[in-house]
Amino acid sequence: MTEVPDPNRKTYLGMRDGDLDGEWFAKYWNPNMKPLPDHIVDALNVSPVATELCLPFDKAGTLLDDGYQDLENGYSLLEDGSMHIAVHTHMPRVEPIMWDWWFWWHGTQTERYKLWYPRAHLYSALVPSDYDESTPYRDRYIGLDSYVDEYVGESAGQLVIQFRDPELLGLDVNRLSEQGATAIVGIVGMSGLPLDWGYLMHYVRPVPGGSEMRSRFWMGGPHVKARGDATLPDEASGLVEALSHMDVNRAREMVIHCSSEMNHLAEFLPAIYAEHLERNE
Repeated sequence: MTEVPDPNRKTYLGMRDGDLDGEWFAKYWNPNMKPLPDHIVDALNVSPVATELCLPFDKAGTLLDDGYQDLENGYSLLEDGSMHIAVHTHMPRVEPIMWDWWFWWHGTQTERYKLWYPRAHLYSALVPSDYDESTPYRDRYIGLDSYVDEYVGESAGQLVIQFRDPELLGLDVNRLSEQGATAIVGIVGMSGLPLDWGYLMHYVRPVPGGSEMRSRFWMGGPHVKARGDATLPDEASGLVEALSHMDVNRAREMVIHCSSEMNHLAEFLPAIYAEHLERNE
């Protein structure tokens, strides 16, 4: 990565007067979010769960197998200092291709990103910005870096999600195609520091009446490392130490954040995608 977001970027919750003037998607701004689904509340009540129930990082590709796994909702804290997160989102009327479109489209403008999670999202930019809009949606974001500022719980973070090919985590792209599914895979890092601290995966497969998203995160512990050949400054040692030892609060906030944003977007994703097609935007 050779670029970083504008240091003078605006970062504030919600929309201000003029933010959505002239934007066709303004009608989809809705800060009134529904409560967490019951199955997420139940999962939080019984988490952290035994680590044996978690999907091992080196077995991420097995998420494409039929059926479900031992842990579909909740979190666990591993002995190596990392945390594992699992979140299931049922999405009526949603098709997997809509998510490939979204992960390209939302990153190009902060106001679009804020539609997704009005109570937490602050800023978004894709780097580099010269993607080819004649290519399939997924090819427009894979290989790019999404700089995002957002709240997770009460803490605001400046992150970079480095979107990569699903094969990075051992997912068979041929199987994805045969299933009519998609998988969004990324490396999670700090945007103001060359420090990565985990991986995410959102596997979206069709089910009767729509789709389901099965999200997985592997964060902290051995996943904390300098980005590429970068050398971390001495003042980063405290952050490295904190990220190397995940705690219950951070894991719980991640489950809430993921479920909240995915369920909120699923409510209007079919409509905004259909309008995008009609407008050829």
